[in-house]
Amino acid sequence: MSTIASSGTLPTSNRVLYRFIFTASALFLVWFFGYDQWLKPDGRLDAVLCGHIAASGAAFLRLLGFDSVVGASQAKLILLNSKPAVLVGAPCNGLVLYALFAGFVAAFPGPWQRKLWYIPAGITVIWFLNVLRVAALALNQHYYQSSADFNHHYTFTFVVYGFIFALWMLWARRLATPALQPTAV
Repeated sequence: MSTIASSGTLPTSNRVLYRFIFTASALFLVWFFGYDQWLKPDGRLDAVLCGHIAASGAAFLRLLGFDSVVGASQAKLILLNSKPAVLVGAPCNGLVLYALFAGFVAAFPGPWQRKLWYIPAGITVIWFLNVLRVAALALNQHYYQSSADFNHHYTFTFVVYGFIFALWMLWARRLATPALQPTAV
């Protein structure tokens, strides 16, 4: 008979795994009922985020010297040289990415003091990547329209999710564990 079976306790690694699964499931339920059932149908949060990402993308393009504005009648539309370039829709406003990132870090074991700064810092990085993505897509649509759909669905998605994965790995490998304290000899 094994020690685990006779003592009735689970190894620490299993407890950590079960805690992660439980926390992630609870956060998913909060997301499902909070966003999918209430905020998404309401649409106001998505509209604000879409408008904000479009305005930030247009401002970034202006910083680079392009003639870019947000549509006067449609706050989610970026115009490049007075021509429609990108319409930021709810699936592309970054909210799901922010929630996915924050949920993983919150559910993953680690000190809350680090989570309290890492989650907002990571969301800021993801927001900036999304603004860059929208600006690049506007340029792609304006100058190389034939590749815009492919880049929107595949290239930019791969790049953004790759960065999010890197942020998760940084959390899991470096920041989730407390720093080792040097021992006095």
